Amino acid sequence: MPSEIILKMEGICKSFPGVRALHNVDFVLRKGEIHALMGENGAGKSTLTKILNGVYEKDAGLIILEGKPVHFKSPQEAQNMGVGTVFQEIALCPNLTVAENMFIGRSRNAFVNWRQMNEKAAEMLGSLGIPASPTQELASCSIAVQQMIAIARAIDMDCKILILDEPTSSLDEDEVQKLFALMRELKARGVGIIFITHFIDQVYEISDRITVLRNGELIGEYETPELPQIELVSKMMGKALSDVSAMKKHEPPKSDDRVPVFEAKGLSSAVGVRPFDFSIHKGEVNGFAGLLGSGRSESVRAIFAADKVTGGEVKINGKRVKIKAPLNAMKLGIGYLPEDRKSEGVIDELSVRDNIILALQVMKGFFKPLSRKQAEEFANQYIKLLEIKTPSLDTPVKSLSGGNQQKVILARWLLTNPMYLILDEPTRGIDVGTKVEIQKLVLKLAQDGMSLTFISSEIDEMLRVCSRMIVMKDREIVGELSGADLTEQNVMQMIAQGGK
Repeated sequence: MPSEIILKMEGICKSFPGVRALHNVDFVLRKGEIHALMGENGAGKSTLTKILNGVYEKDAGLIILEGKPVHFKSPQEAQNMGVGTVFQEIALCPNLTVAENMFIGRSRNAFVNWRQMNEKAAEMLGSLGIPASPTQELASCSIAVQQMIAIARAIDMDCKILILDEPTSSLDEDEVQKLFALMRELKARGVGIIFITHFIDQVYEISDRITVLRNGELIGEYETPELPQIELVSKMMGKALSDVSAMKKHEPPKSDDRVPVFEAKGLSSAVGVRPFDFSIHKGEVNGFAGLLGSGRSESVRAIFAADKVTGGEVKINGKRVKIKAPLNAMKLGIGYLPEDRKSEGVIDELSVRDNIILALQVMKGFFKPLSRKQAEEFANQYIKLLEIKTPSLDTPVKSLSGGNQQKVILARWLLTNPMYLILDEPTRGIDVGTKVEIQKLVLKLAQDGMSLTFISSEIDEMLRVCSRMIVMKDREIVGELSGADLTEQNVMQMIAQGGK
């Protein structure tokens, strides 16, 4: 275990209007270690790292880098002193080459020596084992390789500390392993890495030490092997996790002659989903399972007509209907929380209130606007129901943590009182506590009679809430599992064998 301390943050405090983000937080990073910074959304992880990299100024406390007090007034100052950051959303230019992305903004001269830049980029890419050519367009690289190039850019300027904020959230398992190989290479070179993630298994696979924050305060620092996973989750949540394992799936009444709430036959879309049959009954929670690219999201987008529907028949409560656009689906009682909350969910510049009432206002029509009083009553109702943490109704939704943004989108659809709600990756990239809250809410909504489709990359999460699972491979349904057959082993076997 490395012992040389490269960074000390002591007594760090930071407040924003109406919110105390950090209170007297300490953090220690050693040379050549991977240190996981853990906590629920809103715990203070991002605020702490943004103080370290010069985005925010601390209200109080001390930052000591290699034994000397420092005070960074900008990210550029932090980078010049060896603090590099790679954010969850990759901030690169896809239309430029790999080398241009690695060195953009670095040259102080108007003249660029392209040959020298490409040679240096090739040397760096080779030394870090990144499978990319300096002259290829960044857009032609996979998301994982783009993430690695962002890291290469961050460490180019004599990087001593590397902050990785949710670097694996958009990667599949093979890509994660490639990224971990790069992290281990940097660790061997003596770089101290701060790793922020919501994937607990990855923390135990890659990190040496864990620091836990909760509600802006330090809970503790631990050697990774000495902190059991269940204890980590408990410390992050501030309570035991027994209520998670105690959750029971809601089983809708069994009757073969019940009319489905929603039924589709031969449904297909313009994005290549093969014709499929699907139905869901009142009070049922079912799910679409499959690997990335299997067609899970494309199938539910076809149900909601988020993609152009090219064929099939749809019935609601036994009556044939036409759903050619999302507004048709909404008016027929269908809600859809999309997989990508950044580009298709929240509207950053709008307030929390306006984001919550958006779907209802669309259904009413913009020539029949909700009154300010109605909007505030609706927003307050769901902020209280879902325990959304926000300074005010007028706070821009972009200022909220990822988990609270997800709750805002969920509030938006619950306000429309749908009979059938589709949730595509509703817990991706959010903390354990909020995941549990959403899972419990799904089961409660089903008990109250709502029908829900729940999609998650985490099979164990789907097993906790779904009574029936539709398994997909290569954009077609290969089987269904329910009852005693609904186990992780059977799901994985069906995915692997294609239902055979």
